[in-house]
Amino acid sequence: MHRLRNFAQQILVSIDQLAQVAIIGLAYLCHLTDTCPSADETISSYVGRGEMRGVWWARLIAPAIDRLCESPERPRR
Repeated sequence: MHRLRNFAQQILVSIDQLAQVAIIGLAYLCHLTDTCPSADETISSYVGRGEMRGVWWARLIAPAIDRLCESPERPRR
């Protein structure tokens, strides 16, 4: 069961990374952000970095990400 949990966690992280590339990539193509998406970054890390920079949308989204992820690895204010 431990192996299945580890495998499932990696699949979920991969989905998170794919979603980040798709969302940020579309914003990048539409000139809404200057940040080119990275396949190694999750949505929560992108939002966390934005929050640390004081970006309004990141401060708005961060509490929802905190509740969803509850990850000690996500950057904090």
